Amino acid sequence: MLGLALDTSQVSSYLSTINWLTPSWDMFIILFFIVASLMYGVSLGRDRLLVILVSIYMSLAVVKYVPFITNFDASVNINDAFALRVSVFLGIFIFLFFLLSQSALMRTLGVNSEQGPMWQVILFSILHVGLLISVTLSFFPTEASDVLSPLTRTLFVGDAAKAFWVLLPVFSMAFVGRAKSAHP
Repeated sequence: MLGLALDTSQVSSYLSTINWLTPSWDMFIILFFIVASLMYGVSLGRDRLLVILVSIYMSLAVVKYVPFITNFDASVNINDAFALRVSVFLGIFIFLFFLLSQSALMRTLGVNSEQGPMWQVILFSILHVGLLISVTLSFFPTEASDVLSPLTRTLFVGDAAKAFWVLLPVFSMAFVGRAKSAHP
């Protein structure tokens, strides 16, 4: 409870210091998170959001563990390595999304071709945008992420935040799948 009170006071303190006339990258990240979660995610529907989540996980695995990308990072400067990793991640993500959208995965998820219950759409929308932001910001060099506000670092960059954004979608997909199979 005390941790929640501290986080709420941090959020309210941060919100009171926002200068809406001179937006920062932090404000852009938070606004992108809110707008993308609500507008973009709701327009896609639950099944496509699940395919997007799977595509993000697969892209993250490729970028983190394919040796030639890591070895190539060693031969470029820090800013170029960041741009390379983000570009490769986003390129693989987009490619996998289109590939998986036409695959058996989408046909399996979209048995009824429905949007899904609104609460599931909103949940998966928030989770996919949060995961995408967290993964993208994880490619930032340490000195660049130190420029972000404490709120943004807490929500997306810190070790606990990374674990939260990577694990919560997995547990949510398992829970929603279990709830769906429990109600025929």
